[in-house]
Amino acid sequence: MLANAIVWDPSKGIDLGFFMIRYYSLMYLVAFTLGWYLMKSIFERERMGQKELDAIFMYTVIAVLLGARLGHVIFYQPELFLEDPLSIILPARFVPTFEFTGFQGLASHGAAIGVIIAMYFYSKNVVKKPMLWILDRIVIPVASGGVFIRIGNFINSEIIGKPTGTDYGVIFKQLGETFPRHPAQLYEAACYVIVFIVVWYLYWKTNKREKLGYIFGVWLVLLWSIRFFVEFIKEAQVEDRAAWALNTGQWLSLPFILFGLYLIFRKTNTTPTTA
Repeated sequence: MLANAIVWDPSKGIDLGFFMIRYYSLMYLVAFTLGWYLMKSIFERERMGQKELDAIFMYTVIAVLLGARLGHVIFYQPELFLEDPLSIILPARFVPTFEFTGFQGLASHGAAIGVIIAMYFYSKNVVKKPMLWILDRIVIPVASGGVFIRIGNFINSEIIGKPTGTDYGVIFKQLGETFPRHPAQLYEAACYVIVFIVVWYLYWKTNKREKLGYIFGVWLVLLWSIRFFVEFIKEAQVEDRAAWALNTGQWLSLPFILFGLYLIFRKTNTTPTTA
């Protein structure tokens, strides 16, 4: 073993004998549970009721899972639409033979788009407030959730970093490797903690929540800038695109960053909030 490298070879999950709780699924459960409590405290401040809280939880869960799955297929594995369409929405592979796989292949860009679309309908049908009003608030639990999703990626030995070329790094034993790589998933998770602190502070400790779209814009710029730069030390998720100057994740991040800058610096009227 290399002197400064960490050999990473975790179990797949918690084996209960008749059922295994996979750590990646557990991280999603933690993310959604923490998100519910964070949104509950925000809604209490905004004098929103349980009905609105339950609705946003359902909208968000469906949007994240469906958006992330469709995003992965559209951006990284479009051949599934023709080769194995049932595997897009079901936790199994049907070609060439049937295999239960669980839900695999989830893209954060797709999840973000899914949440934005869901919040449009939620704002129209439930809270009757501007879409940007709810986006300014939902990004707080979303930012915290990103931390745990990336930890889940690390546990799964997926979305791996490039080789470090030194003794530093993590050896992903489950990939059959003997050399260290950058733990890019943990780099992202640590940076997402900072994103969460920033948007949480802006909402709770400043009056920036009164400017529609500002907190959402900050979240867009910070999170997708982090994603853009961390991608330089990640392996390409699509092998055929490895030679691109910017990979798929970076190209997809740029529109989010630009839109975030627009929201931050645009002139707009403030909307009163209750405290």
